[in-house]
Amino acid sequence: MVRRHTERHRSDRIGWLRAAVLGANDGIVSTASLLVGMAAAQASHQTLLVTGVAGLVAGAMSMAAGEYVSVHSQSDTEKADLARESAEIEADPAAEQRELTAIYVKRGLDLELARQVAGQLMKHDALGAHARDELGITETLKARPVQAALASASSFAVGAVLPLGVVFLAPQNTLMAWLSASSLAFLALLGALAARAGGAGMVNGAWRVTFWGALAMAATALVGRAFGAVV
Repeated sequence: MVRRHTERHRSDRIGWLRAAVLGANDGIVSTASLLVGMAAAQASHQTLLVTGVAGLVAGAMSMAAGEYVSVHSQSDTEKADLARESAEIEADPAAEQRELTAIYVKRGLDLELARQVAGQLMKHDALGAHARDELGITETLKARPVQAALASASSFAVGAVLPLGVVFLAPQNTLMAWLSASSLAFLALLGALAARAGGAGMVNGAWRVTFWGALAMAATALVGRAFGAVV
């Protein structure tokens, strides 16, 4: 009995995973840092909650808009390249086949086999072959603006809710300690889970995210203490 060979790759997750991790990380770091800075400035509990909610809404909308615009620019570039390539194939298919042949020779095929492969692929799906092998555009990695925007906005909101929930539940006199410690724990967990989903080392993923989060919170705490007043 022939055993079925299965492979598990994670490159199909790159688009949404990058946007989701960036959004959640930004939600935790920016909201926690904002709240730490306000707490260091001796802001009232109500002010902290209003600040946190406003930061959540503004940050989620900003992430959605920024991600959509940037990824849409990539999508527009891909579409323009595909349109140009389609016109070139229609105008001079022989030259485009020679171009494919040269690509396959560089990848290790002998000339005759490269010609055969290029000819077969040109007959089957000329634009698809050039998109994949000349332009590097594939279905897995192509730009998806709406997906990226939704992933960023929703993950930012989820990330921002975590430190905001701590502010809502933690005692006022120990708020700074609870907020800082819990936010760093959230960041470490996020980094580990993101690394796990992407097939990378969980410890390194957790450490990178936690380090920069701690740096951001320390900076805003210093700003709050330096310029703060009782609100």
